[in-house]
Amino acid sequence: MKYTDLTLADKTILITGGAGFIGSNLAFYFQDNHPDAKIVILDIFRSGKTFENGNLKSFGHFKNLIGFNGEVIAGDINDKEILEKLKAYDFDYIFHQAAISDTTVANQALMIETNVNAFKNYLDLAQDADAVMVYASSGATYGNAPSPQTVGKESPENVYGFSKLMMDNIAYKYMSKYPQMHIVGLRYFNVYGPREYFKNTTASMVLQLGLQILSGKTPRLFYDSDKILRDFIYIEDIIQANIKAMVSENRGVYNVGTAKPRSFQDIADILQCELGVDLGTEYFKNPYVGYQTHTEANILMTKEYLEFEPNFTLEDGIKAYVCEIKNIYEKEVKC
Repeated sequence: MKYTDLTLADKTILITGGAGFIGSNLAFYFQDNHPDAKIVILDIFRSGKTFENGNLKSFGHFKNLIGFNGEVIAGDINDKEILEKLKAYDFDYIFHQAAISDTTVANQALMIETNVNAFKNYLDLAQDADAVMVYASSGATYGNAPSPQTVGKESPENVYGFSKLMMDNIAYKYMSKYPQMHIVGLRYFNVYGPREYFKNTTASMVLQLGLQILSGKTPRLFYDSDKILRDFIYIEDIIQANIKAMVSENRGVYNVGTAKPRSFQDIADILQCELGVDLGTEYFKNPYVGYQTHTEANILMTKEYLEFEPNFTLEDGIKAYVCEIKNIYEKEVKC
């Protein structure tokens, strides 16, 4: 789906974290809709290295880019030599998706270095090149703030959410210092869709429950999961938001969700309907203290200033995604 009539012939686009979930979807959006644009992907790629919690340090995977015909650079956004090489490209647009996105990482210094300090360097890169900067912020900036979560009312509960809030603060300072700079931060809520499989345990519950069901297992949820609500948003609406941010005359930080929270029970039920099974649901006690039970993005400003309008309900998104979930099961799980 093409979201604007923008012409990108002879334009150069950088996507950091381009082998990850959202970055790779952006790359293929531009390749499919703007084949004359030059697309450059920077990603650290998967190496097998893990954090102290045992999770992988990078979810970037070459399989997310099969069919991509642009330029791919392997490198760390913290690497100053990589940054110097990128200056030669004179980018027109930068989509900064690279980050440590694992909310359970406890290494605070590494989180700040990667998510905050490196972001400032890429803002400088954008400023020097007079490039548009669209970057990934997060609904995690709100922590346990009451719904609907609204920009300006943040209360992060972990260092990941804190790092994203610090990114937003830096972005605002650059907007003030450089009035000509086009900077937009997008606070993603619970994103699901194709090319998320290599996020492993941090992939969406849509994918995880779908694979459980295809394996013949009864989906497992916390007790009272019909009362645990999240703002789930399909990847195509995330891409739409990025493109709207890219072409908008407005700057700032905006929520990207549907403003229509749904339950984990809804996911399990819709998946079973789409997959033609009735396995029921198995429930177990929630082991987490202070577990957030309701997220809802306030998107009034996003609609007004970015002209963003979610196109996918949870039913629509799962219906669009289910064929990919089946393919993942056959190619990556079943084998």
